[in-house]
Amino acid sequence: MKKLAILMSLSATPALAATGPFFSLRNTDFIVTIAFLVFIGILIYFKVPQIVGGLLDKRAEGIRADLEEARKLREEAQELYASYERRQREVQGQADEIVANAKREAIAQADKAKADLETSIQRRLKGAEDQIASAENEAVRAVRDRAVQTAIAAASQILREQGSSAQLSAGIDSSIDEVSQRLH
Repeated sequence: MKKLAILMSLSATPALAATGPFFSLRNTDFIVTIAFLVFIGILIYFKVPQIVGGLLDKRAEGIRADLEEARKLREEAQELYASYERRQREVQGQADEIVANAKREAIAQADKAKADLETSIQRRLKGAEDQIASAENEAVRAVRDRAVQTAIAAASQILREQGSSAQLSAGIDSSIDEVSQRLH
C-alpha cells in the first residue's frame, strides 16, 4: 500500500500532467529543467561549490581554533584554580600556625606575669613585715626608754624622800646597774 501511494504521488507531477511532447519549448517544465541545469552549470563553471566549501572549511577552522583556545583557557583556569587552592591551604596553615604561636606566647606571658606578680607580692609582704618588725622594735625600745626614765624618776624621788645623799648616791648607782643588767 505504501509503495502504491509513493508511486502515485510521483506520477502526479506537472510534467506528466502536461499535454503534448515534453521536449518542447512550449512546455514550461522542460524550460525550467533546462534553466535549472544551466544554473547548476554556471555555478560549477564559476566554482561556487568550491568557494562555498572553502568558506565552510574556513568557518570550521575558525570554530576549531576557538574550541582549542577555549580548551587552553579552561586548562589555564583549572591550573590557576588549583594554584589558588594550594595557596589558600598554605595561607590557612600559616594562619593556624600564627594563631597557635600567639596562643603559646600569650600563655607564656600570662605565666610570666603571674610569677612576676607573686614575686612582687612576696617582696611587698617582706617589706611590710620588715616595717612591722622595725616599728615593733621601735615601740619596744620607746617603751623601755620610757620605763627606764620613769623608773629613774621614781627612784630619785623615793631616794630623796628616804635618805642622805651618800645613801642616795649608792642607791642610784645600784639602780642604774640593775636597770642596765635587765636591759642587756
